[in-house]
Amino acid sequence: MMKTSLYCIVLMLLFQPVAAQEYHSDNLETVADLGEYMAIGLSVSSDNRVFVSFPYREGKPYKYGLTEIIEGKTVPYPNKAWNTHAGNEKKRFVKVQDLYVDANDMLWILDSKPSSGGSIFGDDGKAEAGKFKLLKINLKTDEFEHVYYFEDLDKTVSGLNDIRIDTDKQLGYLSDPGQAAVVILDLKTGNTRTVLQNIEATKANPEVVLTYHGKEMRNKDGKPFSSNVNGIALTSDNKYFYFKPINKLNLYRIETKFLADASLSERELEAKVEDLGKVGITHGLIADQKGNVYLTNSVDYSVKYVSPKDGKVHTLVQDSRLLWPDSLGIGSDGFLYFSCSQLQRQSFWNDGESNVEFPYQIFRVKLP
Repeated sequence: MMKTSLYCIVLMLLFQPVAAQEYHSDNLETVADLGEYMAIGLSVSSDNRVFVSFPYREGKPYKYGLTEIIEGKTVPYPNKAWNTHAGNEKKRFVKVQDLYVDANDMLWILDSKPSSGGSIFGDDGKAEAGKFKLLKINLKTDEFEHVYYFEDLDKTVSGLNDIRIDTDKQLGYLSDPGQAAVVILDLKTGNTRTVLQNIEATKANPEVVLTYHGKEMRNKDGKPFSSNVNGIALTSDNKYFYFKPINKLNLYRIETKFLADASLSERELEAKVEDLGKVGITHGLIADQKGNVYLTNSVDYSVKYVSPKDGKVHTLVQDSRLLWPDSLGIGSDGFLYFSCSQLQRQSFWNDGESNVEFPYQIFRVKLP
């Protein structure tokens, strides 16, 4: 029997999951039922258009890669042709991972199929490189304006996960769990820099094992789920960039002026990272206009936020339907929108047997 470290015992005591019984919050609203289709990416425009992405998974139900939710229904966006999973990969979505509507109401689509070496599902030994592109759509015209292909990125190890756009500096910030790093994309040139690689703030802690109702999240070989830097957030003034591995309890941030300064060495840049203390096991991140940073937590079925007023973690909503709450979007209507991917219930982590509860859903909750 494996020995349980004192550190793991402390984790279990601090971050016990809520009881298995149903617990529904009156504050939680259902935006859309998605049936058997698993959503991950989500973002909301200034006029409250809700966009949701569905990554293609071999052998799993798949209809569209990117949709707009209209009257509770998923409508292919920007059209059906881009959502056809066949043909020229430059003219269709391969595996839409994340979405982000920037301050100028441009929709950014991260189409990211990582190599097995950069995937949270582990390296299967195949030599196939990852496939990545970032697409920019003008929501006023619903037309593509630019596509980036990350031509200078090491696609054998990369696993681009989340995207945030700094409209002031014309930079894209991407989390890369595969490289345990942050990738900075120059939107003017298309060139990238990989920074903060394999430092304490971007690496998963192997002693942090996700556990649900006493069962650890492990694959058929006994390897636990693990993700390096994953969730990221950018404040509305583009001043601070927040980031965090899933398998790490602490939240980190750095001023974007330092990320933009290519003259800083890796050691100098690492010294600019601020440790904001423990927030628990979390997934998606987003910041609102007030500077609150929201974090989704699958272990206790909640969405929390760190307030700039007191620096403390507050619970926004807790509900047993929040099965791996994932990507987030903030509307001008005063609501926080988010997807639930039920990742911990997928067959890969349950000895080949799916425990998913249909339908997958999109939720929203009032901002504090």
